Amino acid sequence: MKECHKDKDKDKDKDKDKDKEKEKEAGIWYMELNEPLIRTGHPPPPSKLKRSASLFLRLSLRIILVIVISTLSIHLPDFTVKPPNREQTIKEIAGILERYSTDLDKVTRIELAEAIYEEAERYNQDPKFILALIAIESSFQNQSVSEKGAKGLMQLMPYVAESLAQELGIEWNGDPTLFNPSLNIRMGIHYLSQLILDFDDVRVAMAAYNYGPTYVKSLIERRQRIPVHYYRRVLNAYQTL
Repeated sequence: MKECHKDKDKDKDKDKDKDKEKEKEAGIWYMELNEPLIRTGHPPPPSKLKRSASLFLRLSLRIILVIVISTLSIHLPDFTVKPPNREQTIKEIAGILERYSTDLDKVTRIELAEAIYEEAERYNQDPKFILALIAIESSFQNQSVSEKGAKGLMQLMPYVAESLAQELGIEWNGDPTLFNPSLNIRMGIHYLSQLILDFDDVRVAMAAYNYGPTYVKSLIERRQRIPVHYYRRVLNAYQTL
C-alpha cells in the first residue's frame, strides 16, 4: 500500500513540473513564495515636483529670516556704549565756561576744561554734573571765598583740602594750592567721589559735601531726615547748563 501511495505522489509531482514548464513557455514567471512582495532596498528617488517644492520652501524660509533680522536691526535701539570723544567733550566744557562770567582767562579756561574732563573720567563722574556743582558752589569764580572759609571753584575748606592734597600727593602750599583751578578741581572731584562711596547715595553724599560728613552721619545715627535741597539745586543747575 505504501509503495502504491509513493508512486501516486511521484506522478502528481511530475504532473506539476509539466504544468510549470508549460506556463513558463507561455510567458508566465512565478515568484518564489519567500520573496518579499515589497522591495526592502533603497527607496525610489523623489519626483522632480517634490524636489522643487522642498527647494522652494527652504528658499522662502531663508528670505523670511533675512527680512526679520533686517527689520529688528533697523528698529532696535543701539545699546552699545560708545566711548566719549575727548576733544569734543573738552570743547563742550570750555563752551559752558565761556557762557558764564568768570575770573579766568581763556587759556586757563581751556586748561580747566581739560582738568574737569580728565578727573571726571578718572572717577567715573559726569563732567556736566561737576560743572553744575561748581556753578552752585562758586559761580565759576576761582577766587571765591565763602563766609565759613571755603575756597576756590569747588569751595573746599582748607583743612579738608590739606588732607586731600596729602592723599593725592599734591604739594600743599595753602591758598596758592586752593586757588589753583586745576588742583582745586582735582581735590574736589576726589572728595566728592569719596563721599559717594562712603554714603552709597548721591543725594546723601551731596548733603555731606555741603554740610560736612560728620554732621550728616550724626543725622543718620539719630535717624533724622537728611536735607536734599542742596542736591536739588545742583540738579536744577545741571538741567539748565
